[in-house]
Formats: sequence, structure tokens, C-alpha cells
Amino acid sequence: MPAASAALVAAVWVLNSGSVSSNPAVWRAWAAEDYGDLREAMVGEQIIARGVSDHNVLAALRGVPRHRFVPRPLVPQAYSDRPLPIGNGQTISQPYIVAFMSELLDLRKSHKVLEIGTGCGYQAAVLSGLAGKVYSMEIVKELGVQARERLQTLGYDNVVVRIGNGYAGWPEQAPFDRIILTAAPNELPQALVDQLKPGGKLVAPVGPVYGNQELVVVTKDAQGKVRRQSVLPVRFVPMVQAPE
Repeated sequence: MPAASAALVAAVWVLNSGSVSSNPAVWRAWAAEDYGDLREAMVGEQIIARGVSDHNVLAALRGVPRHRFVPRPLVPQAYSDRPLPIGNGQTISQPYIVAFMSELLDLRKSHKVLEIGTGCGYQAAVLSGLAGKVYSMEIVKELGVQARERLQTLGYDNVVVRIGNGYAGWPEQAPFDRIILTAAPNELPQALVDQLKPGGKLVAPVGPVYGNQELVVVTKDAQGKVRRQSVLPVRFVPMVQAPE
């Protein structure tokens, strides 16, 4: 049995035995585990095989320990190609979608990025390796606080997390070279389009939670003219609106 498979089987055994929640030492061992073989398989079998080819994006996915961003009982599933629940009705996106959206952003190290929907912090961690500075917003306080602590612990020093209403964006730090949404609004908020720098790009799922959603790419040219392109159908959790 390959080492990666053995590690996964062991993890499943520990999960089924109930030791994950009752033995902190076991969890610390899991947290320290690199799972490099599983991560490499994820990149090769789920991401490259489905057409993502940007070498920087692939390197970023290889470098981020996804198992550190999921709830403890779901660690054995961390490198499967599917979204996983992270609490408060939110999910961590499947690895392929994270890679695909990151590739669409066409990021450079000089870029300042706004992410709406920090969630567990996984997408922000991937963006950290691709951009110069990442500003990430999360409306659910519990998730935002946990993500901030997790990102700091793991050393993603160029990510700043703010608890707040993503529909309003982050005007104090605007304009942004790139903007990404990890939850779907019914309609794209105009405030976010306004905070996109000329020459910038925005990637977002748009549409009702129980209706047709599409992944869109919005570009703004040097004169400020906005163009919108639909890329593919998707299914995301809804973007939460702050109460008025």
C-alpha cells in the first residue's frame, strides 16, 4: 500500500474509533502531517487532468495543506474533489474550483486582491502564494476569527481578514487589481465592480441558491468600461447579506 493510502486508512481508522475528538495528541500529529502524496495526487488527478495548467496556481495548490482548513472529523476527506462543510452553513470549495477560479484571475505578485467570503481561509491561502497582498472579508464572525487565527498560525502573513459585509467591499483599501467571490450573490454588487481597478478582473459565481448559477469573469478596461463573460454553470452557497 502506498504511504499516502496508508496514512489515509489510518486517519479513517482513528476517525471511526472516536479518537479524533478525545485525543488532542492525535490531532496534533495529524496537523503536523504533510500529506504531500495526497496533495500531489489531488493536483494531478483532479486539477491538471481537468485542464488547469498555470504552473504558479499548481504550485500554490501543492503548497497549501488543505487538511488544516477542514473540521477535524473531515481530515480524511480533505483531498477529495468535492466541497466540504465547515460550519455555519458554509463550505470549503472543491479543489478543482479553487484552482480554476485562481487561474481565471491571472494573478501577479504585484497584485492587490479582495476576496469576499473568507470561510475557512483556504482560498485566501492559495491566493497568498500568487499575489502581493490579499484582503479577505467574512460576514460570519466565528468563521472569520477562526480563519484569521489559522492563516496567522500557518504563516500567511500577506493576508488580512476583516469581519464585515462583503456587499459593501473594502473601500478603504480600494481599488483592487483582482476581486474574487467565493459565495454567490443573486446579482453582482455594484460596489465591488466600482472597487475594481481599471485593467482589473473580477471572478464570481452569480445566481440564486436554488436556481441557475454561473461563474462569471468581469473585466474593466483602462477607460473603465466593464465587460462580463459567463464561463460555466456552478453551484455555490449564497452570499450572505448583512441585515439592514
